[in-house]
Amino acid sequence: MLESALSLTAHAGEMPHAVQVLAEVEPAGLLPARMQMALSLGWHIVLACFGVAFPAMIFVMHLIGIRRNDEDALLLARKWAKVSAVLFAIGAVSGTVLSFEMGVLWPGLMATYGDVLGLPFAFEGLAFFVEAIFLGIYLYGWDRMPSRQHLMMVLPMALTGIVGTFCVIAVNAWMNAPVGFDLVDGQVTNIDPWAVLLNPDAFWQFLHMWVAAYMVAGFTLASVYAVGFLRGRGDRPHSLGFRVAFAFASVSAVLQPFVGHLLGGRLAETQPAKLAAFELATDTESPSPLRLGGVLVDGVVRWSVDIPYLGSLIARNSFTAPVEGLDSFPVEDRPPVNITHWAFQGMVGIGFLLMLAAVGFWAARWRGRDLLRHRWFLRLAAASGVLAVLAMEAGWIATEVGRQPWIVYEVMRTPEAAGENSGLWWLLGATTVVYAAMTIGAVIVLSSMARRWRAGEVDLPSPYGPEAQSRNRSSSPAADGSGR
Repeated sequence: MLESALSLTAHAGEMPHAVQVLAEVEPAGLLPARMQMALSLGWHIVLACFGVAFPAMIFVMHLIGIRRNDEDALLLARKWAKVSAVLFAIGAVSGTVLSFEMGVLWPGLMATYGDVLGLPFAFEGLAFFVEAIFLGIYLYGWDRMPSRQHLMMVLPMALTGIVGTFCVIAVNAWMNAPVGFDLVDGQVTNIDPWAVLLNPDAFWQFLHMWVAAYMVAGFTLASVYAVGFLRGRGDRPHSLGFRVAFAFASVSAVLQPFVGHLLGGRLAETQPAKLAAFELATDTESPSPLRLGGVLVDGVVRWSVDIPYLGSLIARNSFTAPVEGLDSFPVEDRPPVNITHWAFQGMVGIGFLLMLAAVGFWAARWRGRDLLRHRWFLRLAAASGVLAVLAMEAGWIATEVGRQPWIVYEVMRTPEAAGENSGLWWLLGATTVVYAAMTIGAVIVLSSMARRWRAGEVDLPSPYGPEAQSRNRSSSPAADGSGR
């Protein structure tokens, strides 16, 4: 009823006071649900990137070690696998939190569309368990399995990481372009769960995220070795680790603008209001300029740099095709423009900076120059991991905020999906404490591992098992005859 009232008054250019009051009434659980989801997804997505990309990087490093009989490469693969295990364990906790959150935070969404979304979530859970099994086999298999058979244990990890990510992204793509059901008298009927997985938008959105995962994992790992170079640890393992990680990141950074362009090219038909916010297009213009920077203040764009024709070319693959302006949409159907615009431009700007850094490094190497000897490049490489994470987070902000006010585009508004449980603030506080503790714990564990590795320790002695029992017996007073 509220949505009908809003739509009836939108064309008049003003909203009666009674309707304004109704529009401002939001469920008590809406704001904490938004904040909780932003925290959980923003935190978990970083770990998910390593779950997707790290197995392939480990596979390549392990393969180098086997083919070249390279002890440094094998040692790096072993170390990377242990880091992957730590990140996987933490990601398991945050992923489990997310699984419960969908129903707790958004009861209206799951009560209505749970049957539509059940299949991809089930496949994602299955992929997660299979990945955990093969990660355990790979970790335990060092020095216990034939080398090539051991190497093959990485492939199921990489495959299940891709499958799980695709399933989750398919759900998000469905929220942007819902399919696979009919809505009859407010009831969801004729459900086709496979349509969610086969949603045409799912492939492009997954591809964009998949490439982003390699950028995050590759640049973050490369940044660790760049810091090592800055601190004087320029040995061969650091050089090899940097080059392999940076190679993955470089390929991804070069591909990402093209993938992003293909994905963005669909917005004019699927989500024109989001595209208008991306481009800061207040009015429909033909041709449309590309606006760099700028802020929308009282309906007027200020402090932007406009490049003629380029907006139409990038958004519509044409020099003259218009970008539909925000004035084409009712006020209540427009996304938060400034946040969406700046998040989008932040993602694109950082992405191009990382692409230029990658191209510059390999071009210099092809010409016989090693930029790892230049501190200015090492500083940029050391910051590349944080920059890649910021670009990915900005991309997700642009995607999710740009879809507002819809949680399911043009089908269900976000307030309709939230509940009246004001106690969610307590859940948000508890989740913040848990995530902060996990972050501190991860930093402590990974820093401890790094210190031991720098000291020459590869494996820590186990605190239990036959070797530990043997050590305990040899160190006891009775063992040296001094006991009574």
